[in-house]
Amino acid sequence: MHANTDRLWDLVDTHAPAAAALADAVWAVPELNFAEIRSCALHARALHAAGFRVTPGIAGLPTALLGEAGIDGPVIAFLGEYDALPGLSQQADATTHHPLPGDGNGHGCGHNLLGAASLLAATALKDWLAETGLPGQVRYYGCPAEEGGAGKGIMVRAGSFAGVDAAITWHPGSFAMVFPPTSLASQRVDFTFTGRSAHAAAAPHLGRSALDAAELMNIGVNYLREHMPPTARVHYAYLDTGGNAPNVVPARAVVAYSIRAADLPEMLALAARVRTIAEGAAMMTDTTVTCTVVSGMANLLGNQPLEEAMQIQFERLGPPPFTTADRAYAETMRATLDAQQIATVFRALNLPVKPDMALCDTVIPYVPDRGRSMMGSTDVGDVSWVVPTVQALGATSAVGTPLHSWQMTAQGCSTLAHTGMVHVAKAMAATGAELIRNMALLDRVRAAHAGQVAQQPYISPMPSPAA
Repeated sequence: MHANTDRLWDLVDTHAPAAAALADAVWAVPELNFAEIRSCALHARALHAAGFRVTPGIAGLPTALLGEAGIDGPVIAFLGEYDALPGLSQQADATTHHPLPGDGNGHGCGHNLLGAASLLAATALKDWLAETGLPGQVRYYGCPAEEGGAGKGIMVRAGSFAGVDAAITWHPGSFAMVFPPTSLASQRVDFTFTGRSAHAAAAPHLGRSALDAAELMNIGVNYLREHMPPTARVHYAYLDTGGNAPNVVPARAVVAYSIRAADLPEMLALAARVRTIAEGAAMMTDTTVTCTVVSGMANLLGNQPLEEAMQIQFERLGPPPFTTADRAYAETMRATLDAQQIATVFRALNLPVKPDMALCDTVIPYVPDRGRSMMGSTDVGDVSWVVPTVQALGATSAVGTPLHSWQMTAQGCSTLAHTGMVHVAKAMAATGAELIRNMALLDRVRAAHAGQVAQQPYISPMPSPAA
């Protein structure tokens, strides 16, 4: 078994230069939600070159795509991303905040690496299956708009993952480990209040202020915070305050809410309470309100047999083979961080703080439910409800680097990042291979997933377009 896996890892190394070039090319053209035209085209070109059958525009999303190989056996999917973030443009490898000229976008979450490593793992597994003659199918999903757009949720709703036996993905970070399956279910809802404009001095009694309604809604939600579960989160931002003329009663105001909770039922119940508050604010001001669900994400559903299988591959691999130059570079990046930033990365994973660790020098042991303090959201959660899913963390940055930071962007095409990217691709590819050649494992994975969704069926946090 190990000889076969070693050959698989050789294939990862063979394709690694092309994957590094893809990651760097995507880093250089940072594009936001649903606008990843050039990045998607780069991934399509790489899939064609690797011999995949490519279907563009799946789920009706122009920047989503599917690469397929094989015709028989279990179907293993690798999930890739390539979207960037606004305001995080940064010169590569610079150790000071030095944005590049242009549109200001940057890969502050490492998604340029994410898609490239997933495609690398898929390519190596495809070639390994061809060499061994084992039955199995490989799919690579290029997934847009993870950063708030919930692209995978739309793909799930469209049935894009039908027939998949297991899904494998990862996220860049500071450590090499199985990603704890903890995230918050979330919904982004825009509330539009409509009133009636009037001269604020001459005839204020004729006006019905939409801005008053929005502010009353915010006050009501702030009082709600005392009565929410402690893991829930509610944030808001004004999109439209009705203009900038104080002598006009504003007839329109729009406020965006992000509503998060530990799981789908809890989040949907909390969202219903926020809507009730909005309706109450409209009643108090004699205005009307409409709400639009812009996006939504389910919480991650873990799969312990699948996570244990990935951990075995990580332990066989050992820590990433960083060089002395990588370690020196990591130290220069860490000099830009403060002690609290570094400690937070450890504590988010319930790890003991090691302030002198510059780069990941070990594989973090697998502990079920390790990351209960992690409070982010991801659309991988929606996939995990319809397909058994496992995620890895890859060590692609200096320990302590916060996500969504200029430091993360700066490290995104370094040799350090490439080393961590190839390392995690090997763990993912080997996990996929084990699922194909070990049907007993795959059966346990399926059974664990079926038992979970039988207790709580999936409810999409996004209504269908016709709803």
